[in-house]
Amino acid sequence: MILKTSGFNVIGKANNGEEAVHFYETNSSSLDVILMDHRMPIKNGIEATKEILERNNKTKIIFTSADKSIKKTALLTGAISFLEKPFSFADLVKEIEKVLKATNLSAN
Repeated sequence: MILKTSGFNVIGKANNGEEAVHFYETNSSSLDVILMDHRMPIKNGIEATKEILERNNKTKIIFTSADKSIKKTALLTGAISFLEKPFSFADLVKEIEKVLKATNLSAN
């Protein structure tokens, strides 16, 4: 809801890592940024991130977790940034805008 009111087009969500990978496979051309949580059932965020980036290593994934120890792994796996929970919605919006701006600059 907050993301939509901040002007972002949210096209879906996944309840677990397996759904996240499937959603990516069917919607990859419509995605600019993925918000990925670490602790999810069936497949965790690291596993889902690896699978998504194997399909397209230019996919922009913002990783989120309350577990600080996973930050290095998430970034080494290929996440473009890491937000430690809890974070404010303002911080989330700023991070998404930063990633989108960097993506647009590199495309020019």
